[in-house]
Amino acid sequence: MMHMHHEKISACACTALRKASRAVTRLYDERLAAHGMTTTQFSILRNLARAEGEMPLSRLAEKLVMDRTSLYRTLTPVERVGWIALASGPRRSKLARLTPAGRAAMQGAEGDWEAAQDDLLGEIPANEWQVLLGTLDRLVGAAQGEMTS
Repeated sequence: MMHMHHEKISACACTALRKASRAVTRLYDERLAAHGMTTTQFSILRNLARAEGEMPLSRLAEKLVMDRTSLYRTLTPVERVGWIALASGPRRSKLARLTPAGRAAMQGAEGDWEAAQDDLLGEIPANEWQVLLGTLDRLVGAAQGEMTS
């Protein structure tokens, strides 16, 4: 495992990332509000759409890097409006699937999501965005205890 020691780092990585996350989330949430959904809810719908069927909630939580309790709280209003359906799976597991109403809601919100994406990424050169994506992936791995070399 490679450890890089940063001398005299003045900014807390957690604080800097949380600030950026809150600002970016606010931008997307504002754009998606007209569709009655949050960025997290939109992300859940997209992940379920990609699954093309049922997905165990444990797998969905893993993909979203969410703890299951937070995921369950987020799923409650999404299920209530009929965008997803939950079912029992093997060994007390829960399965989620996107409903036709959920697919329609997601597709209806995609234009505003894309506009937020374009506005945000229009401020960053494409090569910098690619580097940042790689760095963020490494940070997620490091925070989850994955070894890198």
